[in-house]
Amino acid sequence: MISNTVLLGFLGGQEIVIILVIVLLLFGGRKIPELMRGLGKGVKEFKDGIGGAGEDKNTTETK
Repeated sequence: MISNTVLLGFLGGQEIVIILVIVLLLFGGRKIPELMRGLGKGVKEFKDGIGGAGEDKNTTETK
């Protein structure tokens, strides 16, 4: 598994700027915040699902 620091080590400042410009051109300025919000919600639900897997079993047993 490649960590973010290793991946960013291969990219210089100019490459990151070029990637950001391409993303901005593809999605537009209005769509990017919506995409990031959706990504954040997805990551939060994923973490809650992983962390809450053991809790769900305990709550169903007590009912």
